[in-house]
Amino acid sequence: MSRADRHVARPGAARRTMRTVRDMLRYACTRFGAAGLHHGHGVDDPHDEAAWLILWSLHLPPAPLEPWLDARLTPGEIEAIVELVERRCVDRTPLPYLTGEAWLRGLRFRADPRALIPRSLIAEAIEESLPDWLDAVGRPAHWPRTILDLCTGGGSIAIIAALAFPEARVEASDISPETLELAAENIADHGLGERIGLHRGDLFNGLGRRRFDLILCNPPYVNSESMAQLPAEFLAEPQLALAGGMDGMDLVRRIIAGAPRHLTAHGLLLLEIGHEAKHFEAAFPWLEFGWLPASAGERMLAIATRRQLEATR
Repeated sequence: MSRADRHVARPGAARRTMRTVRDMLRYACTRFGAAGLHHGHGVDDPHDEAAWLILWSLHLPPAPLEPWLDARLTPGEIEAIVELVERRCVDRTPLPYLTGEAWLRGLRFRADPRALIPRSLIAEAIEESLPDWLDAVGRPAHWPRTILDLCTGGGSIAIIAALAFPEARVEASDISPETLELAAENIADHGLGERIGLHRGDLFNGLGRRRFDLILCNPPYVNSESMAQLPAEFLAEPQLALAGGMDGMDLVRRIIAGAPRHLTAHGLLLLEIGHEAKHFEAAFPWLEFGWLPASAGERMLAIATRRQLEATR
């Protein structure tokens, strides 16, 4: 029997027969699997997304689900869950856009189509691999004092950086005014309006001659072949924030070229390039740089000093 022929409960049947959180979890997982959904906006599989959807619908904390599995649901609660499951399956809209929120490193962020859904590996690196790298190579006392989050999107990286380095001033830049509006909302939610400044501009434009100890950037880097194969969930996000040209390196080339003018003597550039390591190395054969390991892969975050970036090309 093919996958398409297997029995999947219809929404009406779910409303009539489901009673507990456990019932709804099973229903949502089955429905997601039958619909062939793609995950990757904060969770990686149908079970975790179903759990997240149910907890959000019930106005419960995002984890854990287990204490609630045998809780009986009211008809109204079942209706709300079924409706959200169906919207997710029919529209293929990422769940964070349906709920209006995303979680990254334990922090809540507003999420809507004005910006990519927060998920950058840089957030993980700030708390894990970057401190180890800094311990190994050393930096001056009280470093960093100034941080730039380039291509900030909804501002999640800027916020996480500000929390990780409480003595630093953080600037965040993006080309889209709508995206910066969302970033401003997130910054206000976290009470960081006095520590994070927002700037509108094409990459470094709009920053004047400012120099930074640390530049963080999750730029558009998806190559054209991969863009053509993206599932609907990712196409729901702003394409301007994803598409990186033929080899994915269109904006990365400009970032590498412009970064030295905006780094202090001991400055670092931490750049997310995702699955584009092959294209990154081909585009910059002269560049000596390092890789910061992340849970998703060993060659997805490139780090370089100002001196390395200024080396003869």
